[in-house]
Amino acid sequence: MIENSSLLLSALILVASLWLDKWLGEPARYHPLVGFGLWANQIEKKCRSLPLLTAKQQGIIAWCVAVLPIVIICYFLLNLLLSLSLWLWVLTNVVIVYLTIGGNSLLQHADNIYKPLIKGDVEQARYHVSRIVSRNTEKMTEDEIISSTIESVLENGNDAVFAPMVWFLLLGAPGALLLRLVNTLDAMWGYKNEKYILFGWCSAKIDDLLGWLPARITAIAYAVQGNTRQAFQCWFTQAKDCKSPNGGVVMTAGAGTLGIIIGGPTYYDGVLEDKKPMGVGHRATTKAIFAANRLVDRGCFGLSYLWLLSVFVSLAVQQ
Repeated sequence: MIENSSLLLSALILVASLWLDKWLGEPARYHPLVGFGLWANQIEKKCRSLPLLTAKQQGIIAWCVAVLPIVIICYFLLNLLLSLSLWLWVLTNVVIVYLTIGGNSLLQHADNIYKPLIKGDVEQARYHVSRIVSRNTEKMTEDEIISSTIESVLENGNDAVFAPMVWFLLLGAPGALLLRLVNTLDAMWGYKNEKYILFGWCSAKIDDLLGWLPARITAIAYAVQGNTRQAFQCWFTQAKDCKSPNGGVVMTAGAGTLGIIIGGPTYYDGVLEDKKPMGVGHRATTKAIFAANRLVDRGCFGLSYLWLLSVFVSLAVQQ
């Protein structure tokens, strides 16, 4: 009974955190992740100057110094709060998990691209898409803008929403925090360029590892909302052609369930990359941005409510 009560609290914390993100979005000022980014930058400078170490070893040390103390402090802080007050512990959990979820921000960025496109303002759409992708956007066509936006929504739906949820359910708030910090460092250090190919090796590998399970859960959450059979076919036949072991899974499944084609050749740092198309059916149109947003929004809330319902059922059976 005690275990099921803990599961019920976890489910309620997750639902509350998702609604808090939906209502408030990310803090406009003083977001903790901004502070973490500044902290990571300082650590990078210090670790790169360490003598007698390779760039890969410096990166491993930097990752450990940046991430582990924060997660350990979070763990012991929550244990201390639990010994003082259950409700204070619950409230702190809700706040921490809320800060690790970026669903509202992700969907808002996509909406900022969608609105200019439906008005025919491609230049404004280019500006907004440049804020969420690392590829060259200056000469993007409308089709490329649409595809880039949908790819970002589907992939970051996993990174910023589903993955923190999954790791919260597995390891509590410290797990969600760990995932978010790992994902942030991958975004900072995980580039495959000369500067970060070795230094960011640890960050990229751990991000891939922690993202493996959530990506598959995310892909299933996308698949059940549309053409499920098509989603799984695209996942199993196309994901292997993507560079990212996790991004490919969620993007192909999302495109398949929506019956659209995304991807294709695009420019990164002025170099044309021959990316394979993903999905099936017709080329994605502007309406597909809204549909992709809905996959993320409905999927995360559906998963949280399903978890909450399963705990209620388990408790009722034991009565």
